[in-house]
Amino acid sequence: MLVKSSSLWYVDALDPLAVLRAHHDSDPDAALALAKQLHPDRTVRPTTTGTLAGCAGPDLDEVFIGCYPGVTVVCSAQAARVHPTELPESLIRPLASEHTYLVSFDVTHGWGAFAHWERGEFRRSFSSTRVYILEDEGLPLVWEREHWAGEHPVRWRAGVLPDPQALPFDPPDFADAANNEWIGFHYRAAAPEGALTAGDLAVCGFALGAKAETETGSSHTPEEGVRRRRGLREWIRGHDRVSR
Repeated sequence: MLVKSSSLWYVDALDPLAVLRAHHDSDPDAALALAKQLHPDRTVRPTTTGTLAGCAGPDLDEVFIGCYPGVTVVCSAQAARVHPTELPESLIRPLASEHTYLVSFDVTHGWGAFAHWERGEFRRSFSSTRVYILEDEGLPLVWEREHWAGEHPVRWRAGVLPDPQALPFDPPDFADAANNEWIGFHYRAAAPEGALTAGDLAVCGFALGAKAETETGSSHTPEEGVRRRRGLREWIRGHDRVSR
């Protein structure tokens, strides 16, 4: 069961689950090309092939990509957004896809987020810890109703007194439900026999390195980008009272 994910899905296929059932292996050439496109200011070096189950929550200096017919997944720390609507434009529709889905969560901090863009146009986003709603934009979707109705409550540890303002669901599971609704499988929930799982899908790994200033034409270093993106972990650590 995954404890951390920061993934973006680019979908053209009418039935992404059918595609993923039929195509478990990623196209390495397409994955490399996309990795370079998304990181023009970094060196991109192929590393290893893993599965989505082990690579969905990568570090800041790596990215994992799975390219299947009509469906592409990018696992990147850049998708771990407190405010999903602040996702860079370059990541919203790099492949001119019909749908872009963001699914991110961190069980350690009780945080989860999801978002949807259709042909690059924003439709829906949500992000929260177990107590704080960090972003709630667009119209709620029908599948969300049972979570808001309390049908999927937080499984509190023994001896933990819930905050009186706690939400009626666990945000990581809420984000996982979005992945199942949009892509057709769960990252976290137990899968019935024969169901597609994250462990079935191969993804290509790439290490991201620094380019010389003369190559990038910029004085900003990758290390500065790392410091900026650390805001998510620091924000959640300081504000999620329940997870302490």
